[in-house]
Amino acid sequence: MAATLALLCVPAHAQQPKTTVLTGGMLINGLSVPPLHNATVVIQGDKIIEVGRAGEVAIPAGATVIDTSGQTMMPGLIDAHAHLFMLGYGDEAAWFKWLENEGKKYSIEKIMELSAYQMLMSGVTGAIDLGGTTKDSVSLRDRINRGEVAGPRLLVSGPLVTRRAFAGFPDEASAVIASPKEGAEVVERLYKMGVDVIKAHSGLTRDDYFAIVKAAHAHKMKVHAHVYDEAAVRNAFDADVDVLQHVGSAGFPTYSAELVRAIAESGRPVVLTAAHRSWIYPDTVTFPERLQDPAAKSLFPADIWAAVQASFKEWPAEGYFAGINRQMKYRSPQVKQWIDSAAVMGVGTDSGTPMNFNNDGLIREMKVLADEGLPIMEVISDTTRVNARIMGKPNLGTIEPGKLADIIVVPGDPIYNDLTNLFSVQVVIKGGVIYKRDGKPTIEMPK
Repeated sequence: MAATLALLCVPAHAQQPKTTVLTGGMLINGLSVPPLHNATVVIQGDKIIEVGRAGEVAIPAGATVIDTSGQTMMPGLIDAHAHLFMLGYGDEAAWFKWLENEGKKYSIEKIMELSAYQMLMSGVTGAIDLGGTTKDSVSLRDRINRGEVAGPRLLVSGPLVTRRAFAGFPDEASAVIASPKEGAEVVERLYKMGVDVIKAHSGLTRDDYFAIVKAAHAHKMKVHAHVYDEAAVRNAFDADVDVLQHVGSAGFPTYSAELVRAIAESGRPVVLTAAHRSWIYPDTVTFPERLQDPAAKSLFPADIWAAVQASFKEWPAEGYFAGINRQMKYRSPQVKQWIDSAAVMGVGTDSGTPMNFNNDGLIREMKVLADEGLPIMEVISDTTRVNARIMGKPNLGTIEPGKLADIIVVPGDPIYNDLTNLFSVQVVIKGGVIYKRDGKPTIEMPK
């Protein structure tokens, strides 16, 4: 039985032809240039070897050919702010209580494995996991890299480095410090445990940021900062934090022009995570049926789906949305401020937070940016090429010869359709492996 399950989890053996060709559709390559129509992409092994117009690119004998006529080929999406140990349950602390009781057959790593599957089946081929339990996060990342389970390429942070723990979360999901010295010591410990990046979280002092960044940069690790108010953004920026997270979802007035200009001119990325409260809440008020989306349901085991549905009974009253009126008031000015600044923008979701499903959260975030004025081609480029840069993966994020073959196919034209067809990914290829074809997974969902 175990051997059978193992085979189901390793599509590389059954689903990775030596050569795969995608041909006939429109190509958006992630480089912020006009699309190439009637294009052909040739993949050999895990890499792209040729890109051009159909008819001008020879199709190798024996290749597996996928007809993309009437569709769009584009780079696999990357989520620059994910939380794989959550699945969109209506209350975060209650989620972990459910796992300790009714859901005790599911380990944290098994939940992360399920999230990884959900993301990959939705076209997310890369992600930065910014908050979890170290052992589980590192283990899942490594299992994905070895081809043992299906999921996006991951960078993981392990626990939040913070001055205060999150009530109800697993103890090991927070690394609580009382001084800058302890902050540096935590970074050293996490580095030795194998994390890729550091997540600097709430309540940190200016000196904390400097100590954490210095320790992380000594090991060439990036620091992502969870920052909302202007003072925290300024402290993190001055300390050379590498990525400023959440700066478009704060529920505060816009930031000072001087600070925004300095960040934009520095070229350091911001990741707004704008949709996860400010847009999801009113969208769900308008159409609560989104919580029963069949596409999401198909990516859940029945018992977890039932528990998630039960958690939505009183969702408007959840503490997670306590500041929603302010967040909705300032959501548009904040997002527009960053778009107008021409800052380097990554795209992330805070996925797994209440009602923020892994299968649609990234598309919702992309649509917010587009609806608020960022050209759709830039939105796509920010979610692919820029996010690959944030990950430190120059071989990802664009469809070019020599790059790793992370490619998705969606019906129609995402530019004309305002990105809505990204909700219906038809083909997912990661590293040359076909994980989804004709809208159907080639690998079973984790149980």
